[in-house]
Amino acid sequence: MEVNTQRRAAGLKEKVPDIQKTLDMPGSETLETTFELNDTLYPKAVIPPTDEVYLWLGANVMLAYPVAEAETLLESKLATAQQSLENCEEDLDFLREQITTLEVATARLYNWEVTMKRKEKAENGGDEEPADQKRILPNG
Repeated sequence: MEVNTQRRAAGLKEKVPDIQKTLDMPGSETLETTFELNDTLYPKAVIPPTDEVYLWLGANVMLAYPVAEAETLLESKLATAQQSLENCEEDLDFLREQITTLEVATARLYNWEVTMKRKEKAENGGDEEPADQKRILPNG
């Protein structure tokens, strides 16, 4: 459970900057950029302002959106991803507390059992433990 939450948080930590980078792209001005034409060839391009943008939605799906609608969609995706990341961090903190509590409880139970066996041994006059009695170890 902890590993799954850590993986989800790691994915969200990658996703949030990507969405933010996309939102920060200039939309109403001319953009000068380079693009890969070949492995070693990167020509410059001037991209004029446009009324629509194309967004990858996943599963090899790309849709055209008007700029305003795309910004609204990306802002909602960003807010959702940030909230999910906060939830993951809270869940991880809770899981760590629960793991620590469980380990402490296990150690206390083991110590109690050792104390009870010592009392029992002292009451029986130091007799040896029966051979068929199983010992419980804290980690196994």
